Amino acid sequence: MLRFVVRRLITSVLILAVVSAVTFFLFFVVPGDPARLSCGKICTNEKLAEIHHNLGIDRPLVVQYGDYMKGIVVGRDIIETGDKVHCDAPCFGYSFVNHQPVWETFLDRFPATLSLALGAALLFLLGGVSLGLVSAIYRGRAFDKVAIGLSLTGASLQIYFIGIVARAFFVDKLQWLPQPGYTPLTEDPGQWFAGLLLPWIILAFVSAALYARLSRASMIEALQEDFVRTGRARGLSARSIYLKHAGRAAISPVVTVFGLDLAGLLGGAIITESVFSIQGVGRLAITSVFASDLPMIMATVLLAAVVIVTANLIVDIAYALIDPRVRIS
Repeated sequence: MLRFVVRRLITSVLILAVVSAVTFFLFFVVPGDPARLSCGKICTNEKLAEIHHNLGIDRPLVVQYGDYMKGIVVGRDIIETGDKVHCDAPCFGYSFVNHQPVWETFLDRFPATLSLALGAALLFLLGGVSLGLVSAIYRGRAFDKVAIGLSLTGASLQIYFIGIVARAFFVDKLQWLPQPGYTPLTEDPGQWFAGLLLPWIILAFVSAALYARLSRASMIEALQEDFVRTGRARGLSARSIYLKHAGRAAISPVVTVFGLDLAGLLGGAIITESVFSIQGVGRLAITSVFASDLPMIMATVLLAAVVIVTANLIVDIAYALIDPRVRIS
């Protein structure tokens, strides 16, 4: 097991190194001059050259990349608004737009994304998997048909449509729910829960459809395996067969999909945050793209990659614990 984890760790580090290099060089190859964001309306060639020097973008790209990675690991000195300041690790630089430290801005936005992702993930995992497993047990009956209809409905809807409709109906018209938004949990737990309730429900309803269909198909397949028939022949209870034996086999593919979905949400639920006006990482990434704020774009991409790679590593380990064949291979 230890060798398996070490191999996955080495692979994860190599993937992050490749992502960081590709992200850095890609954004500096695209057309446009980031120095013009700070140059103002009256921009002379001398002032533009000075900004290039202060930002360090007048040096070779390889040197810039080395300084950038050095800043992430140990920190670096940066010339910001004419003064040299020390940026502690992890240093992702300063925003070209508001001249604020990128890392501090990310930390300020990440709790909103974390709250949205974890709450929705808990709902769609429990709801979708439970619906799928029960539907497989009662295959062909009324419950199964209703569950399939609900999952198809959820899979057919998009968040940008159902989110706007639900907000207009439940918040604006009926006033059953308060305006969606994010309030820090430490400030007001009640407002934190109320503001995220509708985004949680909508995101979970759309995402649970996949888990219901996936767990149902996996459970039906598991119930046809030899070990299930052997358990029934030995006189095991239905609860033991469904939960301990067939359920464990059916949950393996769900773990893989859940890890990727959760990582994607933690990297920024762009559409959900935009629809419900939640100031999270996803919305930060969108505004940074429109503003051509390269340090902020690079930080959100790299940090999202870290989250996704870490989630994949955890999923690989969890999958190995569930299925011993993965460790042996």
